[in-house]
Amino acid sequence: MTTEQEADFEAFSQLPQVDQTARPPHQRRPRFDGDVSELPDRACWALQHLLTRRYISAESDSDIYAWVLEYRNQLSVRLSELDLILRVVDGTDVAFVEQARYESAKGIKLLRREPLGTYDSILALHLAQMMRAAGGQSVLISREEMHGLFSGVLNDTDRDAVTFAGRIDAAIARLAGLDILRKSRDDEDSYTISPVITAVMTASVITELQQQFELLLNGGAPAEETDLD
Repeated sequence: MTTEQEADFEAFSQLPQVDQTARPPHQRRPRFDGDVSELPDRACWALQHLLTRRYISAESDSDIYAWVLEYRNQLSVRLSELDLILRVVDGTDVAFVEQARYESAKGIKLLRREPLGTYDSILALHLAQMMRAAGGQSVLISREEMHGLFSGVLNDTDRDAVTFAGRIDAAIARLAGLDILRKSRDDEDSYTISPVITAVMTASVITELQQQFELLLNGGAPAEETDLD
């Protein structure tokens, strides 16, 4: 081999290596006229779901939850710009957004979801306490048992038994609609408590709801509404 050939091989070995595992650049197509997003479509869809729903779970929304994990850093940046925080609870495979709590002279609260009523919230409080006591095991509860959770309430507003029972049934229906309670296949009046309740019920929310429940037990009038955020 000549000296010139050796020089050529040496120069070839010094060329930059190509990453064979790297993905080819993806040319994103606008979804609509005027779309200037820098995020992939799946990240945009995940962001939309996070902003419009109370939570995303791997159990019921496996694809969307996977996108949240895949684009977690980018989504956190976008949400932070809006004073929102992305929470991902790995133990229960749940993701949700909550409002950042800080004093701001110009900030606006963007997360305005439909709040839960007092009975909805207090029922959620009891369900969260039961799930924590069960240590992550499945919890089955009947409609009658849920009514029993309010047996000590003596407030002046709901002295009428029929109205009182109706409020509790409405709370059960509301939490079932949020997939916090899941109707049993064997008994239409029995429900399984979703583990997501332990993720969305933060310590501050539990403290506030416990105070409301104690107020009801002491005969006080219930508050109008409470938000899980």
